[in-house]
Amino acid sequence: MTTGSGSEGRGSVFSFNVRQIVIAGILGGIAIFLGYTRLGFIPVPNLAGNATIMHVPAILGGALEGPIVGTIVGGIFGIFSFIQAEVPFFRDPLVSILPRLVIGGVAWAVFVGLRNWSIDLASAAAGVLGSLANTVGVLTMAVLLGYLPLAALVPIVPQAIAEAIIAAVVTVVVVRGVLLYRSGRTTAPEVKSDEERRY
Repeated sequence: MTTGSGSEGRGSVFSFNVRQIVIAGILGGIAIFLGYTRLGFIPVPNLAGNATIMHVPAILGGALEGPIVGTIVGGIFGIFSFIQAEVPFFRDPLVSILPRLVIGGVAWAVFVGLRNWSIDLASAAAGVLGSLANTVGVLTMAVLLGYLPLAALVPIVPQAIAEAIIAAVVTVVVVRGVLLYRSGRTTAPEVKSDEERRY
């Protein structure tokens, strides 16, 4: 796969151009805002203490701009989770930061794999699987490191489903909007044209 379009030229999927730096900064700023204001954390009565929408910028970064941007934004999410930890296992960076680094990469891989069939399907799947990468990654590390017993994960399942649905809806809407803006069309395309391919 390649990255860049039009006059920007093409290169490796792991290249990092000016636009990606800007997008990473914007999405990272959104993640910082959500973390600092606590708007990205929704209190719930379970062991995690919070549901979150802070994984959504990382999903968008991965889907729209590639794995590097997604990893950077996911890292910001993880750092805020670590700094503002109210639950003991989130004070361990292996739980709070490490799993968040893969959110954008998962979202990118899913989006790239499905976008030729349907942009909406690719966006929704990236949202769902990016969200589940966050939840499953965090909970797996918490169990492996002895912070949680397996039985404690059951009450978190409804929260994980809700987070995945929210992520899917937001990702579809934002990706459609971004592609519409980039294309200059009045309706977003079902499949990206060559000029709109970023990877």
